Amino acid sequence: MATQSDLARGWMQKGDSDRLNAERTVQSAGPYDTACFHCQQAVEKYLKAILAFAGQPIPRTHDLEEIYNQCLAVAPALSFDRTDLSDLTPYAVQLRYDADFWPDQGTAGQALDVANRVRVAVLTVLPTGAWP
Repeated sequence: MATQSDLARGWMQKGDSDRLNAERTVQSAGPYDTACFHCQQAVEKYLKAILAFAGQPIPRTHDLEEIYNQCLAVAPALSFDRTDLSDLTPYAVQLRYDADFWPDQGTAGQALDVANRVRVAVLTVLPTGAWP
C-alpha cells in the first residue's frame, strides 16, 4: 500500500514530467501553447502533492488558486506569489480551445519560471522522503 510520501512523490514526478516537457518546448522553435499547458499542469500537480502528503482529498479542479488555498490549510509555510497562479490557471482549459491564443516564447518562458518557483516552494514544505 502506498504511503502518503509515495503519493506525494508520484504527484511530484508527474509534475516534473510536465515541467520538463514545457522546458523542451520553450527551448525549441515552438509552437508554445503546449508549453503553457504543461506549466499549468506541473503547478497543479506540485500543489496536489502537498494535499496527498497531508492525506487530504485531491480536488478535481484546475483552478490553481483554489488548490493553493487548500494547501495553505495544511502547509501554512507554503509561500510564493499567488498572482502567478491566476496567470497560469487559464492555460488548463481555455488555452486548449481558444483558436486565437498562440503564446510566444517569452510568455511560455514566464510560465516555466512560475512552474520552477512553485516546485522549489513545494519542496521546502515537503519532507525529503516525498521528493521525486
